Amino acid sequence: MKKFAVIFSGSGVYDGSEIHEATMLLLAINKLKCECEIFAPNIFQHHVINHLTGEVMPEQRNVLIESARIARGKIKDITTYNPKDFDALIFPGGFGVAKNLSNYAFDNDNFIVNPFIEKVILDTFNSKKPIGAICIAPVIIAKIIKEKTSLTLGDNEKNAKTIEKLGHINNFVSKGNINIDIENKIVTAPCYMNDSDIYTLSIETEKLVKAIIDLI
Repeated sequence: MKKFAVIFSGSGVYDGSEIHEATMLLLAINKLKCECEIFAPNIFQHHVINHLTGEVMPEQRNVLIESARIARGKIKDITTYNPKDFDALIFPGGFGVAKNLSNYAFDNDNFIVNPFIEKVILDTFNSKKPIGAICIAPVIIAKIIKEKTSLTLGDNEKNAKTIEKLGHINNFVSKGNINIDIENKIVTAPCYMNDSDIYTLSIETEKLVKAIIDLI
């Protein structure tokens, strides 16, 4: 049975993991008879967003603790991740990727990736194991991996420039489809980077998991 590591970035689209994407990903992994363990960094979120009003709230929350909400408590600190224990690595999207796992949301041109996340990506890539990235998550793959890769941020031209400026190839992908870089073993799905819906997410995440299984 194949085993995936899934990396969360909090709980909620505006300051953490996108819950629909995370849930559909976990469903696809289970549906395809694979196992997974969930990880998150034990750090504070950049900020906390009121998802009803969109306003910043005057409080502080921890990424690992918030991610545990979606994981139903079954989650580990990212520092315990070892690629030897898994067949592949997957990142769901959400602004947590761009605010907590990196600062891409605040500095598109000179953003940096959290060092724990950078190590996870490099260790997995150097171990020749597949990596999946959903929605906005391909930007952190593009930042860390130096080999020229094929990725997608959906069908938006503005988003494509981010991938290209980092030295990679952007493929425009429409709803329901994914991008597969066979040589580098990287699979990306646009999901909510396009004007999508939860049913389409279920299609894309299942395609992504199937493609990763084929690459293992």
